[in-house]
Amino acid sequence: MFHINSDERVLGYLGRALSLELSAVQLYSTQSMLVTSWGLTGVADKFREESREEMEHAERIISRMLALGVAPNASQLRPVKLGQNLQELLQHNYAFENEMISLYDNATNYCASIADYDNRLFFEALLNEEKAHAADLSLWLQELKQTSIKK
Repeated sequence: MFHINSDERVLGYLGRALSLELSAVQLYSTQSMLVTSWGLTGVADKFREESREEMEHAERIISRMLALGVAPNASQLRPVKLGQNLQELLQHNYAFENEMISLYDNATNYCASIADYDNRLFFEALLNEEKAHAADLSLWLQELKQTSIKK
């Protein structure tokens, strides 16, 4: 493939983003199967939906990379972190989402600094979606803690 005047650092952000998004697909899919074995079918459905959303992110990144003239390459998937209960799973997921937020925030800021408006908007959209995921996880964790306190 050929590069269409693409900034190497932007391409690096895209590659890392693809690796993280595909890692998130693996994480949420695995956790969905795990909580199904625990009998938590509603939670499994939520994790499956999260996996689908992360796959959509990966597909958007792949499309972006192809549009920039580079072959997509997820260099390394992260190991899946499991837990002994739902709260541990959610804590792992929250930390992972915050890692993606940090990457997208850095990518957005870098693109702004080099006046790369299109890629800034691309990363900013992903950043906002991951922030929403993290906020949902934070709320879910708070609800679990409140429920365990009331018992």
